[in-house]
Formats: sequence, structure tokens, C-alpha cells
Amino acid sequence: MNNNIDTLKKKILYRSNYRGTKEMDNLIGSFVKSILEELDLKHLELLNEFIEIDDDNLLKFYRNLDTEFEFKKNNITQKFKDFKLKAK
Repeated sequence: MNNNIDTLKKKILYRSNYRGTKEMDNLIGSFVKSILEELDLKHLELLNEFIEIDDDNLLKFYRNLDTEFEFKKNNITQKFKDFKLKAK
């Protein structure tokens, strides 16, 4: 079981840091790093689904703009809405 969790964490971490644009690499990568270690398998699976959403909709959701995607209300989406990106 732990091996599955570790593999999923590595997959999520990699995907969150290689989005295609620096802005989204920074936003999603920082968000994932801030919560990754506190999540159980169920929430890791939700996070994995969440980071597969396209960058445009994720950024609009983060900025409270209208999206073309209907986001599920769950622990991950709430954490993302509450996440504050720190300036580097």
C-alpha cells in the first residue's frame, strides 16, 4: 500500500511542476508541495484528478473567474481556493 502512495505522490509532484508555463508550474507545484504529505490515498487520488484539469480552467478557478469546467466541491478544490501563493 505504501508503495502505491509513494508512486502516486511522485507522479503528482512531477505533473504539478511540469505544466507547460512557468506561472502554472509555480502555482500548481507550490500548491501540491504545500499539501502533499498530509493527504491520504483517497485525497491523493482527488488531487491527481484535479491536476489533470487544463491550466486555463485551473487559473480561472483560482482567480474566481468563470470556467468552462465544473469543479467538484471537495477538500482539494477548497484547499486550492484557500491557497495563497507566496512571492519568490
